[in-house]
Amino acid sequence: MRVAIAAIGRMKQGPERELVARYLDRAKASGRPLALTGFDILEFAESRASSADARKDEEARVLRAALPEGIVVALDEHGKSMPSAAFATQLSRWRDDGRPAVSFVIGGADGLDPAFAKAADLTLSFSPLTWPHQLVRIMLAEQLYRTTTILSGHPYHRE
Repeated sequence: MRVAIAAIGRMKQGPERELVARYLDRAKASGRPLALTGFDILEFAESRASSADARKDEEARVLRAALPEGIVVALDEHGKSMPSAAFATQLSRWRDDGRPAVSFVIGGADGLDPAFAKAADLTLSFSPLTWPHQLVRIMLAEQLYRTTTILSGHPYHRE
């Protein structure tokens, strides 16, 4: 199953981008024997529309058109919170069910279009706090790596 992170906004060069790359490189290496592949990042420009609602709508259309067929997970502060082990179990279920891909979607500065989040297979929250997209990417990349270690029995994750 291919794994992708789709995000509105582009990360600049720097330590945040390097940290995301480090975790995703680790996830690629440890995910390969688990039939988890890709760990790609799809970046899209922020909308220039005049209102927040119009920006979210335009960004949602761009995301829908670009996502591969498969599971869509919207990251949103109003979503469901879950422990890392449950997150790993969910990914393995989707993989075992033959889903071709899972895309984790991070909205822009205004957040995700509510209709987009509602249509997602899962809306996931890392916290009720609002996080900048750079930090969300880092946290997501780390959780994807952690997932591969949990599924492979590696001692990285301690519960």
